[in-house]
Amino acid sequence: MRERTELEDRLTSISRFESELDDAITLVELGESEGDAATEQEGIVALKGLVAEARRRQIEALFAGEADANDTFLEVHSGAGGTESQDWARMLLRMYARWAERHKFKVEYIEETAGEEAGVKSGTLLIKGHNAHGWSKTESGVHRLVRISPFDSNARRHTSFASVWVYPVIDDKIDIQVNESDCRIDTYRSSGAGGQHVNTTDSAVRITHIPSGIVVACQAERSQHKNRATAWNMLRARLYEVELEKREAEANATAASKTDIGWGHQIRSYVLQPYQLVKDLRTGVTSGTPDDVLDGDLDDFMEAALAQRVHGGGPEKVEDVD
Repeated sequence: MRERTELEDRLTSISRFESELDDAITLVELGESEGDAATEQEGIVALKGLVAEARRRQIEALFAGEADANDTFLEVHSGAGGTESQDWARMLLRMYARWAERHKFKVEYIEETAGEEAGVKSGTLLIKGHNAHGWSKTESGVHRLVRISPFDSNARRHTSFASVWVYPVIDDKIDIQVNESDCRIDTYRSSGAGGQHVNTTDSAVRITHIPSGIVVACQAERSQHKNRATAWNMLRARLYEVELEKREAEANATAASKTDIGWGHQIRSYVLQPYQLVKDLRTGVTSGTPDDVLDGDLDDFMEAALAQRVHGGGPEKVEDVD
């Protein structure tokens, strides 16, 4: 029923798009024939809006994975470097939360481990929305920041690293079996700003999958039972994503355009000093406004990485309206 609803929505939106395109063209032609600049401009504005929508549809057509339409977990872990990398991890969490808000996705903080002085050692977001995983799945990898450190009294330039891991929320369509005997379950007190039950009961849950070494944790709820259920869902999702990556690696072993998206692979650099530039090292996409990127303007990078992952190149360009 969900698939049927999605297909019906797509067909309806295509019909609406065609109708709006005809209306916009009619406005432009009418304005030109009658010398009405206001009507002509109204049609041009409508056409520009349709161009932006066409670009978005072009990318969404690449979401062919069985879990692309699902919600997604996004984990950030600071690298070596102490306070610097922990602050960078916090900046990345904010960046992805802002990106999700731009797409009108719902964001929940599942787990966050604060740094000693500033930032976070690790954090996990749950991003809810249609195609949330499809959009964000290419963000897994190591992100590099170069800036003048706000924590260095000598104002020296520092380089920081943080890892991002994206994996889908598993629904009933995908069956992942996990043996409890292969897992170690630990409970501990939640960390946070305080409040009822926080730091007073062992409500946080950490599950370690011994065969794979995967560790997941949840402290979002006051109830240990709810945190345990969420942690199990996160573990199944991580195991599913690991299996998908194994299949993809095998399928692309001989492909020249193979994209490295796992741990230990730097995918993007964010340079704030001595110049300002964000560059994706996989696709070559750049931005000269890192402040906008850190505020969630990530679609250009995601679109290029998605297109490369599917067919080794960028999406066919949709011409701008002059």
